[in-house]
Parts: sequence; structure tokens; C-alpha cells
Amino acid sequence: MPMEEEDQFDSTLLEAAMSLAGSKGWNKVSMPEIARHAGLDVGEVRCRYPFKTSVLLLLGQLADRSALIDDGSLGTSREMLFDLMMRRFDVFQQYRPGVLSVLKTLPFDPLVTIILGGATVDSMRWIAGAAGIQTSGVEGALRVQGVVALWAYALRSWEKDESEDLGLTMVALETGLDRAERLGLFRNATTLKSEADDNGASNLLTSETGDASFNDFQDGK
Repeated sequence: MPMEEEDQFDSTLLEAAMSLAGSKGWNKVSMPEIARHAGLDVGEVRCRYPFKTSVLLLLGQLADRSALIDDGSLGTSREMLFDLMMRRFDVFQQYRPGVLSVLKTLPFDPLVTIILGGATVDSMRWIAGAAGIQTSGVEGALRVQGVVALWAYALRSWEKDESEDLGLTMVALETGLDRAERLGLFRNATTLKSEADDNGASNLLTSETGDASFNDFQDGK
């Protein structure tokens, strides 16, 4: 199947799944029902997405793709992390009723929660790296966990945010970033920053500093 057809297949399936989840509840929707609602061949859906959780992983992948697209934007690690996370929320917002339905079911489905938790860690590792945050080694792993905590904090606000511009979500994300910066999330982060110096140079590689107590962030200290 050509790439364009694959993308169309995926987006059609996801839209149908989130639409049904929003109207009926995620736990009451079956994969054959999603396939029929999408107008897709049930057998093909079975081969490509054997479990309902596969559709949720697809949502995360599409959100990551949207967040990580290279649009040439530059800035500090903090600015880039804000933009990357808001791009993910923009994708979630497209399927808001369905995503909210899924989030409501997670406390009652530990296995899916674990699977999505692992996928979220992987997503945040990519997001952190794209923002210039060091993710290697033990300290890098702690930073990734901090970014996961930041995402979860903002996600709780997004669940309650009924504004069109996601103003409450942005405020929560900024608040979380303030806290993360104090705790050293951006210490030694390197990002391309578009600035012209006296010699006319631009796209300077900069290092950002912060407190050494970053690993306290994930503990809420």
C-alpha cells in the first residue's frame, strides 16, 4: 500500500475510533465496529491493528509526528519544549471527546495504562531530545522522567480546559516549565538559537543552565 494510502487509512481509522469513543465510551467500542464505522475492510484492520490499544498507540505516533516536524523554528530549550508539547495537545484536541473517554477508562485498565505509559516515556524522550535536552545516561533518564511528569501535569489541565485556545493548558505548561527550570531540567541543554551577534552570526549553539536538583521535579518537590 502506498504511503499516502497508508496515512489515509490510519487517519480514517483513528477518526472513526475517537468518534465512537466520544459518543459511546471507549470501553464499549469494538475493533470490528470501528472498522465498519470507518468504512474500512475489517480484515485489513484486523491485520494492521489487532488490538484496540494499537489505535491508541497510533494516536500517540501521529501526535509525535506533528510535534516533531521540522518547521525551521528555533529558540531556547524551554521555548522549544513548550512548542513541541502544545503541538501534541493540538492533535489531542482534534479528537478531544474520544481522548477524554479513553483517559476516563485508564484507571480501570491497568494493562493498557502500562502500555500507554511506556509509549509516553518513549514519546517524551523524543520530545526532550528535539528540544535539546540531554537524554543519555542516568541523568538523562531522570530528565526524561521529568519531561513525562511535565506532560502529565499539563495533561490534567488539558482535560479540564474547555477554551478554544487552550489557554488554561498553556498556563499550566508554563507553570510546570518554571518549576522544571528551577530544578535544572535545562541544565547543559543545547539548542540552536537564532541570534545575530556583532559579526552577523546566527543560529548560535547555546547552553542553558539550571539548578542541580532536577530529579526532585518528578517527586513534586
